[in-house]
Parts: sequence; C-alpha cells; structure tokens
Amino acid sequence: MIRSGNSFAMNHPLSIALIGNPNCGKTALFNRLTGSHQKVANYAGVTVERKEGSLTTEAGRQFHIIDLPGIYSLTPLSQDEEITRSALIDKTKDIPIDLVVFVADATNLKRSLKLIIDVIQLGYPTVLALNMTDLARKSGQVVDLDILQKELGIPVVETTAIQSDGIKSLLDILDKPEDLINRPSVRNPDESADIKKILGAAIRKNADTYSLNQRIDAFVLHPLLGFPILLAILFFMFQAVFSWAEFPKEWIEAGVESVGSLFTVMLPDGILRSLVVDGVIAGMGSIVVFLPQILILFFFILVLEESGYLPRAAFMLDKLMSSIGLSGHAFIPLLSSFACAVPGIMATRTIRNKKDRIITILIAPLMTCSARLPVYSLIIGAFIPNRTLGLFNLQGLVLFCLYICGIVAAIFVAWIMKQLVGKNEYQPLLMELPSYHLPQIRNVAIGLWIRARIFLIRVSTIIFATSVLLWALSTFPSPPEGAVGPAIQYSFAGQLGHLLEYIVKPIGFNWQIAVALIPAMAAREIAVSALGTVYALSASGDDLSVVLSSLLSSSWSLPTALSLLAWFVFAPQCFATLGVIKRETNSWWVMIFAAVYLFCLAYLASFATYHIAGFFLGS
Repeated sequence: MIRSGNSFAMNHPLSIALIGNPNCGKTALFNRLTGSHQKVANYAGVTVERKEGSLTTEAGRQFHIIDLPGIYSLTPLSQDEEITRSALIDKTKDIPIDLVVFVADATNLKRSLKLIIDVIQLGYPTVLALNMTDLARKSGQVVDLDILQKELGIPVVETTAIQSDGIKSLLDILDKPEDLINRPSVRNPDESADIKKILGAAIRKNADTYSLNQRIDAFVLHPLLGFPILLAILFFMFQAVFSWAEFPKEWIEAGVESVGSLFTVMLPDGILRSLVVDGVIAGMGSIVVFLPQILILFFFILVLEESGYLPRAAFMLDKLMSSIGLSGHAFIPLLSSFACAVPGIMATRTIRNKKDRIITILIAPLMTCSARLPVYSLIIGAFIPNRTLGLFNLQGLVLFCLYICGIVAAIFVAWIMKQLVGKNEYQPLLMELPSYHLPQIRNVAIGLWIRARIFLIRVSTIIFATSVLLWALSTFPSPPEGAVGPAIQYSFAGQLGHLLEYIVKPIGFNWQIAVALIPAMAAREIAVSALGTVYALSASGDDLSVVLSSLLSSSWSLPTALSLLAWFVFAPQCFATLGVIKRETNSWWVMIFAAVYLFCLAYLASFATYHIAGFFLGS
C-alpha cells in the first residue's frame, strides 16, 4: 500500500488483524469473512498456529485476514498472548497490519473495553465489531452504538457472525477503507474514568433475569452431576464413532476394492501391477476407509466447542487437575491433543507456570489422537465382535476404554513427575465462561472440511510416499532361485523385520508388525497402510482377495492384538510430535526424555498385556 497525504493507492491486499478476548466469537467472524478461502500457518520462530484467509468485497476490495490469538490485555501473561502483543506493538514483519477489527462480546462489553482503548491508542485504523448483540438483547441488555462510537472515536458496528447477513455493516465499512485509514486520530482518554463513563452511557439494561446460561450451568456444572454428564457425553461420542461410521465405511471399502479389482484387470501381471495394487491401493485404501470415523469424532469436538461447553469442562476439571499438580489451564491443550498432539502441545503456551507447561507437553502424547483411530478401528474391527450389550456397542465400548487408558496413564505420569519436580502453589483457573450457543452448521461444516482436507492431503503425500517406499523395500531384492514362501521374506523389509522380531517377540509381535511400526514413525496411521502393503505382498492365492481385518484375525492371536493396542496407547510413533516438543521446549533433552519414557511405557504395557492375556486366554 502506498500512502500520500490523505490519499492512498493499493498495490496489494490490505491486511486486517482480528483482535479480541478469547470466546468473543472471533473465530466465527473469521469463518464468515473468509469462507473457504482460509489456511493454517505458523508464526515465524515459534509454532503457534494462526489462521489466515482472504476476502473480496462486493466493491472488489481485497483483504488479507489474520486471526490473532485471543488476549485480555497488552501485558501478556502467556506465550500465545505475546504473539498478539508483538504483532500490535513491535510490528513484526511476518504479521503486517494495516487495519484492526476488534471483536467484542456484546454480552460482556465491560471485559473488553480497556483493551479496546489500549488498541485504539496504538494508532491503528480500527473498527469495533460488537458481536453477539442478539444474545445481549435476549438477556435484557441494549448497547447504544451511536454513543459508543462517539465516546471511542471509531466506527462501531453490530455483527452476528452466525448469520449469513450478520456482517453486512462491517463489509460496508471495509468497502471504503480510505475513510477508515484517513480518519483523524482520537484523544487519549483517562482510562479508568472513561471506562465507567462509556459503560454508563452506552449500556442500558432492560431486565436482570435468571438467564438460560445460568439454568444450564446449574445442571452441567453441578458438583455431583457435572462429571457424570461429561463422561456420558464422551461415552456417547465414542459409541457413535463406530455405530454411525459403519455404512459410509462399507461404501468406501467397496469402492477401494472395486478400484483394486479394476487395476488388477487393466494391468498385466508384473512389477507395475504390484506397485499400483499392492503398494498404492492397498496402502492408501486401508487408511481412507477410516475417514468417516475421524470426521464423526471431530464433529462432536466441534459441536462441544461451538456450544460453549468445552470451557465449562475445563472449569469443572480444574479441581481434578489440581489433585495431580496441574491447573485447569492444561485441560484445553490436552483436549486438543485428542485431535492431534502437535496443536495440543502448541496450545500449552497458554499455561503460565513453566513446570506445569513442561509436564503438560510430556503427557500430551498420551492423549489418543485421531491418527491412532485407524489403528484402533482396524484391530477392534478384526478381533472384537460387532454386537450390542443392551444399549451399548461392544466395539465402541472397547474404544472408549482405550481413550480412558490414555487419560489414566497421563494422570499417573503427571502425578509421578510432580513428585519428582515438586508441586507448585495451586493456581486457580480464572476464565470467562462464554454464553451457550446452538452450534452453527456452517462453522461445523468448515471445521469438518478442513479436517478432511488435512487428512486427505496426508493420505496423498506422506502416506502415498511411504506406501510406495515400503512396497519397494518389500519387493526388492527378488528371492533367490528355488526360494519358497512369499518373496517379501527375502526383501530388505523382510530381512529387517526378521531382525527386529527378536526384540518385539516378547511382546507378541511378528516380523510383519515390526516392519509396519517403522514407517509409522512418520505418522501413526501409516501403520495400517504398512500392514496392508506387507500382508498384500505376504499373501498368496485366495488370501489376496481377503480384506485386511479378516487376514489379521486369522493370522494373529487375541493377546497379540491386545498387545498392539496397548503399544499404541503409549508409543509416540510420530516424528512430528517429537519435533514440536523440541521446538516448544527448546531442549533436546526434553524431547529425548519424552521419546524414551514413552517407548519404555509402551514396551512394558505391551509385555504385561500380552502375557496376562495369554495366561487367561490360554494362548
């Protein structure tokens, strides 16, 4: 952008920074402004995720939208708040800001007002987007926009980000950025006096009623009922992961099988057919079939987040977390780790105490991330009958138990670490609980699309490359003259697997599992595609047409299957997780400690599971 006096010309899109408190509706506004034109990036030098997107208005104005981490003041108390402060005050080159849209919760304007004034004093062209005004009116509170605009000296607009026409007034202002940029500077008010004056003049309360939020909170935050309600929600979620995904999973399986059969007929017998059918289709297809289960899991997480329940779960679990030496601030990072440990570890930047943050980082990999779900689903589907026990699905019950095992293990490890490093003085969780909302279909759909896109990108890049590489290692060199048995046994992968079998045999693993665990270090779910590739090349005759789950159920014992489940509860199996631990802690020793203790726990858990199960099952 080139500025000259009171005029300017744009030679690139203007950058708009979205600023606001946590839980003010900023993300919903970002989704409404950018639609599908958004991406996730990392801040330079750190690993905090940021969202970026593009906007083109009806007048043809182009904007680059940056959604900065939520803050309560310009005095940062956590590392994610430092990112926003640096962008506003230090003007980092990585985050150029031309305009600021400050998003405030109309139901709690008092919470935002001091920060609004502080941001205005920085001199940025600023618009105040007063969000959730519909909820404010329902609670009997009316904000006079004219008075608020006059007192602050900046444009003030109402926005209802959950409605398709709820941001029209904001777009009208953005269509004329010249007026905003060339607006005269406002005075520097005396903060304490002006805040009281502005609130008194701009806000009118028509009623002081016992709101719906309070009625719901009296139920879901009840000292006796709150925790069982949370467990019931989680239990239902994992039941749905299996029950609801059954039909779409069968459709995808049929599609993958049809594609494999088609290429088997089209291609002549030889190396190319083996690469396409046994390498690419067997590898990638064995992963794609689990997309419905992953999307169902994320659907529930997004709905709970959209509704306003997740912060309440953190508040409710604060006392439980304090019993192991952590605060409720660790709940959101740990919950994020159910999706992926990488953003979960990044989210620990909100934890102010350094010891608490390190311990939370170290236990985050124990949360059962979505990358484990294909592995769990494959083994559970192969060995656990798909039957109902009353109202419950047996497979969903086993999946729920695996998630609980990860949580219990994390609690135990955190308690041990706290005994070793010493407990900190308890810091109560202080947070603003957002108003309840009906989840918006648009926001949930965008979240699911982003997750599906990330998953499919992983399938088409990392998993594709790994499947091809594993096929090559499993195919070459060719078996010697007169060799008996599948050719893979004489390949590089087979030789390595037989070597590793000496190490993994005590925990019930065979050489095929050992081979599959190696590429799974790139991403946990690759274990499924690796097993698909290895067993496709190991099978012969009629076995080639048998789906992987059936092949495993006939090849493994139940103790072996249970042992592998126990292994994946603990083992990090992911270079990305270890890498982000190194970057977030800036310590090789913490990363090495995480890898060693997780692998030791995995081996011990698998060893105990295999031998105990073998004792009781007699195998």
